[in-house]
Amino acid sequence: MTNVVLVGTLDTKGVEYGWLRERLLRAGVEVVLVDTGIMGEPRVAADVTRAAVARAAGTELSLLRSAADRGAAVTTMARGAEAALLRLHAEGRLHGVLAIGGSGGTSIATRAMRALPLGVPKLMVSSMASGDVAPYVGSSDITMMYSVVDIAGINSVSEPILANAVAAVAGMAGSFARAGADRPPRLGAGLRPLVAASMAGVTTSGVDAARERLTELGYEVLVFHVSGTGGRTLETLAGQGVFAGVLDLTLSELADDLCGGILTAGPDRLSAAGRAGVPQVVSLGALDMVKFGPLESLPQRVLDRGVHVHNPSITVIRTSRAECAELGRRVAAKLRAATGPTAVCVPLRGLSTLGAPGGPYHDPRADRALFSALREGLRGSAARLYDYDTHINDPAFGRAAADRLHAMIGTVSAAA
Repeated sequence: MTNVVLVGTLDTKGVEYGWLRERLLRAGVEVVLVDTGIMGEPRVAADVTRAAVARAAGTELSLLRSAADRGAAVTTMARGAEAALLRLHAEGRLHGVLAIGGSGGTSIATRAMRALPLGVPKLMVSSMASGDVAPYVGSSDITMMYSVVDIAGINSVSEPILANAVAAVAGMAGSFARAGADRPPRLGAGLRPLVAASMAGVTTSGVDAARERLTELGYEVLVFHVSGTGGRTLETLAGQGVFAGVLDLTLSELADDLCGGILTAGPDRLSAAGRAGVPQVVSLGALDMVKFGPLESLPQRVLDRGVHVHNPSITVIRTSRAECAELGRRVAAKLRAATGPTAVCVPLRGLSTLGAPGGPYHDPRADRALFSALREGLRGSAARLYDYDTHINDPAFGRAAADRLHAMIGTVSAAA
C-alpha cells in the first residue's frame, strides 16, 4: 500500500487539501492529512489534528492561539509537523509528502520535509517557487513546483497544476514504496562505502580521475558541486556520519565566503568531517577565483581585477595574494581542529583550468602565498601535507589523492 502525507493549514487551504485528498484516493493512494493551521476552524477533517501537531512541538494549541508573536507560533507548528512526519515515516505510513501554500505554508511544510531522509519523495507546490527557494529546500531533495496563481481555490489555472502535483507525488511515492525492500535503511548503509567529493567545472578532470579510482577500489562516490548549496549538503551529510571518507579537492566556496562571492557555503565549510573524525583528503581547488553573478552585476570594487566570464550567469575574478594568504590561514585553522585523519594534497602547478600555466589566472606568487600560509598554519598539527609537482586537473594527481584517502580509510577500519 502506498501512503502519501498531505501537510498544510486546513483553515485557509482546507478546500484545496480536500480536493488533493480526493484525487489521491482516486489514484489508489492512501492519504494521511496533517493539519498545521492555528487560528481558524479546519474546513476538512484531519487525520493528525492541529492540536496533536502542537503537542508534538511540546505545547498546546490554545497557547499558540493566544500568543502575540505569530511568527513564533508558525515556527512551533513547523516543529510539530516535523515531529509528526518523522513519526509517520518511522511507522511506515509515509512514502511521499505533498504540500501547497504561500510563504507561511511553504515555510512550515518544507521544514518538516527537510527532516525526512534523502530519497523520500517531497513535493511543495508554492507561490514562492519561482524565486529564491534556497531557504525552503536547504540541503534536502525537495521538489518545488510553482503554483502560478496563489493557492486560493480550484480554478482553470490551479486545477491542472494541482492535478500534475497529485500525479507526480503518487508516482514517486508508489515507486518509493515498491523499492522499499531493496533500499538500504539509511544513506551509507549500502554494500559499498560512501565517499564524498567536491567538484567545480574548473576542477572536473582531476576529480573525475579520483572518482574513477575510488570506484575501482570499491567505493560509491557522491560528487557535490561547490555551488554553496552543494558544499552545505556535503557538510550536513559528513556531520551525520554517512561517509567513510571525504575527498574535498575543491574549496572555492571558502573564497566566496571571504570575498563576498555569490556561491558561499558559509563559514562552517570544511568543518564537519573534521569534527566527526571522518578521514579526509583536502586540496585547494579553485581557491584562485571568486564567483559573482552576470558581468553587469559585478561590484564596482572588483572591476579592476582579473575578470573572466565563466558563463552568462557566472563571472569570476582572480583572488589576490593577500586573499590567498588569508585563505591558507583559514584552511589550516579548520584542518588543525580535525579529530580524524587529515591530509592536504597541494598541486604546485595550478588550482583550476584558469590557473594552469598559460591560463588567465596563472599567478605563481599568489599561489605561493596560499601554500606558505597553509604550511605555516599546519605546522605542528596532526594534518599531513603533501606537495605534488602537477596541476590539480592532472589525472595522476586525482588518482594519488584517491589512493591516499583509501589508505587512510583502511587504517581507520583496521583500528575499529
